Amino acid sequence: MFPIEFKSVAFRPQGRSVLDGVDLRVDGEGISVVLGPNGAGKSVLLRMIAGLLPVSEGRLAWGSASRPDESIAMVFQQPMILRASVLDNAALGLKPLGLARGERLRRALDMLERVGLANRAGDSARLLSGGERQRLALARAWAVRPRLLLLDEPTANLDPSAVEAVERIIRGIRTDGCKVLLTTHNLGQATRLADDVVFLADGHVQEHAPAQRFFARPRSTAARRFIQAELPWRIRFDE
Repeated sequence: MFPIEFKSVAFRPQGRSVLDGVDLRVDGEGISVVLGPNGAGKSVLLRMIAGLLPVSEGRLAWGSASRPDESIAMVFQQPMILRASVLDNAALGLKPLGLARGERLRRALDMLERVGLANRAGDSARLLSGGERQRLALARAWAVRPRLLLLDEPTANLDPSAVEAVERIIRGIRTDGCKVLLTTHNLGQATRLADDVVFLADGHVQEHAPAQRFFARPRSTAARRFIQAELPWRIRFDE
């Protein structure tokens, strides 16, 4: 499935340009953060990788394949929560794998343990807080053992303690050997999580670089302006 490669990719629904001329290579290790302002096309980029949106122009490939496979999982900003127990929600993605119910529940409970929700396994998932729901969604995605996990603004509208918990889980998923690709407009989160940064603005990939280099010496004017606007103090970049 890796590398995932965009070659001159455009997405133009009803003739409106959302992404244009995107060239990008996503390798299979670490945490890649797609950073950029609201409306830059970050969520669209993830949905294209997941196969949920078509390519209007150009070429998108998953290794030698022309379409994604079942080894991709995605967690949306507002995750789907069923009117069922926390455990049944966590096991939801395992049913298509053909596992026996006992094995599905065992694996789901293991994931709930990892995200700190095992003690809520029998509760209705509708009773969970926003942060707990996001942790449940991560457990559900992690349970299918994906090679690539796509996270769309995974901590939007969460309080600081919930953000910390979700970020800890994301690091654990990375340590487990799963590639993580997440979107955010939160500069602090990007600095805490990213191994590399894809900076997207106005529908274009303005920059793709190792995180340390990107934050010390952003090469694009758009990236410099974004970083300076997000920080509460003025910053001078290394030359």
